[in-house]
Amino acid sequence: MTSIEKQGRMNEIDLIEKIRKLAAKGPRITVGIGDDCAVFRPKPDHDLLFKTDPMIEDIHFTRDLDPATVGHRALARNLSDIAAMGGDPQFCLVSLALPEELAANQIGADWIDLFYRGLMNLAKRTGTALAGGHLARAERIFCDVIVCGSVPRGKALLRSGAKPGDALYVSGRLGHPWDSRFEPKLSLGRRLRGRATSCIDVSDGLSLDLFRLCRESKVAAEVDRVPIVRGATLDRALHGGEDYELLFTMPPRLAPPKGTTRIGTIVRPQVGVKEPPGFVRFQGQPLEPRGHDHFRRPGAARITR
Repeated sequence: MTSIEKQGRMNEIDLIEKIRKLAAKGPRITVGIGDDCAVFRPKPDHDLLFKTDPMIEDIHFTRDLDPATVGHRALARNLSDIAAMGGDPQFCLVSLALPEELAANQIGADWIDLFYRGLMNLAKRTGTALAGGHLARAERIFCDVIVCGSVPRGKALLRSGAKPGDALYVSGRLGHPWDSRFEPKLSLGRRLRGRATSCIDVSDGLSLDLFRLCRESKVAAEVDRVPIVRGATLDRALHGGEDYELLFTMPPRLAPPKGTTRIGTIVRPQVGVKEPPGFVRFQGQPLEPRGHDHFRRPGAARITR
């Protein structure tokens, strides 16, 4: 029985020590949890990738969701962005805040334990070391994960390289439930290095993320089809988000990786009509970028979509 369990309440020092035992230090983390900063020694001839993507209660998840799933998704969302850049994860920093009603009792201690176990199960599978973070109180559950990845120098996949004539692919079906676990497409991202001309992960909806990719590349896109998860609607697949599949472009002469689906073609924006860079047509009709935007609809909770 831990000292936390004996006391029936949480103690920050004991909690940090428990998390420290869960965190397997990566080979390039020379100093991990226990000091003021972690120390990371990168490989030569590599570029470092950094990503942060917080999860907020009642925006990204509800309190009745399994804490282990919350922990898994908190890390997986960030790893999906590392995958979209063709990178390898190196380490993560995790900050977690709980409200008063959880922070002062055993229920909160159990919630934290399950959260970190879910996160660490994915971290160990993907070679992501937990190097540190922070614990605090807040009005609602808030977790912020920062991930560092690496990629061979100059080989990172970007959103800005798509060219007219490129084929447009997605790594899997779209329209997944917002609260399901998923596996970041890290292996696929690595295989796309040197082959894909652009890449983005589908986190806010195909319509919005494809718009972002096309705008960065100064191109337009024609989408012919969308592979849909069984039971999902076309609207959900186009605009729902939370899929974390990779959306990427390749020259048509190259064979795509197995298991991916061609959904369209990159084209030039038409001159003389209202088709600026970023314009997307779906089956011949304009496709509005209606994916999730935290600021477009103030107060709209992501989980209600």
